[in-house]
Amino acid sequence: MSGSSGEGRKDERKANRRGAARLAAVQALYQMDIAGTDLNEILAEFESHWLGGEVEGDKYLPADANLFRDIVRGVVADQRKLDPVIDQALTRGWPLKRVEALVRAVLRAGAFEIESRKDIPARVIVSEYVDVANAFVDRDETGMVNAVLDMLARSSRAEEFGTSR
Repeated sequence: MSGSSGEGRKDERKANRRGAARLAAVQALYQMDIAGTDLNEILAEFESHWLGGEVEGDKYLPADANLFRDIVRGVVADQRKLDPVIDQALTRGWPLKRVEALVRAVLRAGAFEIESRKDIPARVIVSEYVDVANAFVDRDETGMVNAVLDMLARSSRAEEFGTSR
């Protein structure tokens, strides 16, 4: 009986570590976009200072470092494939390059996971990145993140949504 409640807490901790990794990955991608920080430098900086550490008095949740690295490296490696797919999902006349840098980072990270992390349900990925966006931007932009990632998920993983391509 006690094992089942312990399992629930273990799953919750794992989910929190993944959420913290996604949040850190978006922050790292944003910093790379804005400041032009190098991939290896950003990975080293985040792993030594941000993941599970305290920055300017704020305690950060321990993050799944492997997921963090996977997302950041994956977005950098696949950006030339990801950006056109995101562009197609955005409203006509509003290309990705015109989207605010933080939202761009959220969309790229979410699109990468939808395409590459088939071990994680698409709905979970979309929901997690909507939560990440919600921490930084207003409801309209959060709604746009939800709509774009949902469209990408339904296109890329139609079988999960009970529809055919």
